[in-house]
Amino acid sequence: MLNRVWLVFFIIALCAIGLQLLTGHVEVLSAAVAALFASAKLAAEIALGLVGVLSLWMGLMRLGEKAGVVSAIAFVFEPLLRRLMPEVPKGHPAFGSMTMNLTANVFGLDNAATPLGLKAMQDLQSLNPMKTVATNAQILFLVLNTSSVTLVPVSVFLYRAQQGAAAPADIFLPILLATSASTLAGLLTVALVQRISLFNTVVLGYGALMLSGLVASVFYLLSLSASAVGSVSTVLGNGVLLALVFSFVLVAAMRKVAIYDEFIEGAKDGFAQSIQLIPYLLAMLLAIGLLRASGALDYLLQLIAAGVRILGFDTRFVDALPTALMKPFSGSGARAMMLETMEHHGVDSFAGRLAAIFQGSTETTFYVLAVYFGSVGIRHGRHALACGLTADFAGISAAIGVCYWFYG
Repeated sequence: MLNRVWLVFFIIALCAIGLQLLTGHVEVLSAAVAALFASAKLAAEIALGLVGVLSLWMGLMRLGEKAGVVSAIAFVFEPLLRRLMPEVPKGHPAFGSMTMNLTANVFGLDNAATPLGLKAMQDLQSLNPMKTVATNAQILFLVLNTSSVTLVPVSVFLYRAQQGAAAPADIFLPILLATSASTLAGLLTVALVQRISLFNTVVLGYGALMLSGLVASVFYLLSLSASAVGSVSTVLGNGVLLALVFSFVLVAAMRKVAIYDEFIEGAKDGFAQSIQLIPYLLAMLLAIGLLRASGALDYLLQLIAAGVRILGFDTRFVDALPTALMKPFSGSGARAMMLETMEHHGVDSFAGRLAAIFQGSTETTFYVLAVYFGSVGIRHGRHALACGLTADFAGISAAIGVCYWFYG
């Protein structure tokens, strides 16, 4: 799948460059060449930036496993994950690392979520009989990861505050609804493809508990001011993070684990994994960079706007689409698109709010697939990309719908 996608990206970029040349925009050649070298530099910078974080969390995760803390955390959600991933045996370490990754995503702990996700992929890979082909469990985990519900997207609130929004957190509920739709769509799509039965007491029971917890959290957060929402989220996220770190170290020490030696061994694995990611990151960033430099995304936006006008629908959402279209490819690119939309149309305009909702409700699917599959050497993702993009489309569609509902 990724081989075909990569080729399609290059063909689209080539066609877009050709159109630019035909219209006299010869500067596209310089932009495309610059994008090639910028992609190589960015891939190395991202991988090197992950060295410290991956080494830290791989070391801590090793302590957590030796201490039994990860197993205790996994015990809570293992019954649900076992129904969704029947090929993963009972008590496997993957349940703990997956649970911790998804929890980190919910609290918006990006720095912790990626290393924990890579550890989960490593654990799942130990069960993979065909090391270059993604298993059903790995695909479901990645789709849940890319579409994971984010309870409080603090970074988006911060960007809106910096741009002078009257109430930076007033998009909290629209983002929560949109990202919930994305997660639900991703789960249903994978369940349909993999023929997973969701209609059993365990799955429905966990679903009811999660939904009630989500609703309670929404009502509580809605009762707070914008600044209080950010403060509660920051304290909660940092508190969870530090509680995990201290519990790993102290419980491991109580169980007579050689904590320093085990941490070093885990950190070595993190270092090796971060270097291994560079070729996979480079391949994806190269294709994305050419798409941006060639003007292909601009042509797509013009085509969408023309189609919407022909159909007679409201075109206001088109102004915010650059963020939505860029987000599956590049988080930094989508952030730049969001800020540009806020600057041009106004942070509290319809387009400005919608761009922020897009930024908070979807994920960098291509980046995540490249990094997570690359970390374990998987080259054939099967239906992972299609299911991930389906979740993205559901999140984008839901974001447009709730934005019209709240602000239209």
